[in-house]
Amino acid sequence: MVVPCEPSHELPGLTARLDKLVHHHGGASLPEDKPHAFVYYITIRNGSDRTVSLLGRKWVIDYGANRQVIEGDKIVGETPRLAPGEEFSYNSHHITGCDARVQGSFHGVDETGARVHVLLAPFDLIIPT
Repeated sequence: MVVPCEPSHELPGLTARLDKLVHHHGGASLPEDKPHAFVYYITIRNGSDRTVSLLGRKWVIDYGANRQVIEGDKIVGETPRLAPGEEFSYNSHHITGCDARVQGSFHGVDETGARVHVLLAPFDLIIPT
């Protein structure tokens, strides 16, 4: 699929929401400096009148004064194609050693080839005390 070089726009009706956020502490699979795992569940819904193919994602994670940007192709290894009214739900995780604020977005193309994106409302990774 050829992706045009025009700017991306938010497609009315295409939405992303955080369904659930779960905190896990410790465990043999977590590094000592990042003993907190946050598992998040997200649903992307196509409430528009166009079919959309989601091709990638971008995450911006703020740890106080430090920022990490993660971009990549696909969403958990998939490129979902959503007809009007369809949803794509998935879960993933992030490990950390401190509180953080997360912002996400997903990008792709609609059936006309126009570049589109959808923003996920920011959410916080707060380590319980």
